[in-house]
Amino acid sequence: MSRLRLLLAAGLLLAASVFGIRVLLSRQAAIARRRIGKPLGEESVDADRLWRRGLEGEPIDLLLLGDSLAAGLGAETRKQTLGGRLSKALAARLQRPVRLTTGAVVGAESPDLDSQIDALPTHYRPHVAVIVVGGNDVTHRIPVSVSARHLDDAIGRLRAAGAEVVVGTCPDLGALRAVPQPLRRLAASMSRRLAEVQAETAARAGAEPVDLRRAVGPMFFDAPEEMFSLDLFHPSALGYRRTAEALLPAVCRAAGRVTPPVR
Repeated sequence: MSRLRLLLAAGLLLAASVFGIRVLLSRQAAIARRRIGKPLGEESVDADRLWRRGLEGEPIDLLLLGDSLAAGLGAETRKQTLGGRLSKALAARLQRPVRLTTGAVVGAESPDLDSQIDALPTHYRPHVAVIVVGGNDVTHRIPVSVSARHLDDAIGRLRAAGAEVVVGTCPDLGALRAVPQPLRRLAASMSRRLAEVQAETAARAGAEPVDLRRAVGPMFFDAPEEMFSLDLFHPSALGYRRTAEALLPAVCRAAGRVTPPVR
């Protein structure tokens, strides 16, 4: 009987601890939302255009899908957005014009990738698609398995349409100074796990993953005032530049596989 009472007491203590942790994390999430706010609004700069139109050859069609990072929220000009930087650099590397189409939406999660593809013109066939998504999956506690399934579906649809796909994995949310501890440590752990699964999913589906946590994460940790925009959540112009530099080699390789070189 005493053993049963001990087990019941332990169970009640564990339940109380879990409840207390949930309350603490909910309060800290509210604090983070108040600190971050929405000083940048919810609309990114429109960077869709034909970049480096003076170059010879047929344009390379580049598509960006995903969340606010892919959309370029926080950049002040179209040249500073992730899409703009990738387009300029890709055009310079391959000496071809680049036609940018941005399907990414601020606040999007992995389950939104399907609707982003649905929203593209029926005749549109990108040469290269870049997907950057995951941060909102973590903050909204979407199961990793759900995120992976939707990423896999999106890659499959794009590959079936003839596109090469590059996936920028979830950034390390542990760099977000506006998020208090211990919530920040939890977000860091969750974002790292999601990034690992995204990389595995992308490689298995025929896309090339780029580990943004390793490639640019240390820069955001070491120089947050320079790498983040004024909301301390989205990248600054420099943050987008470094992110584009990390993605560019994979994007160039993808473009080289589907577009003939200029003679």
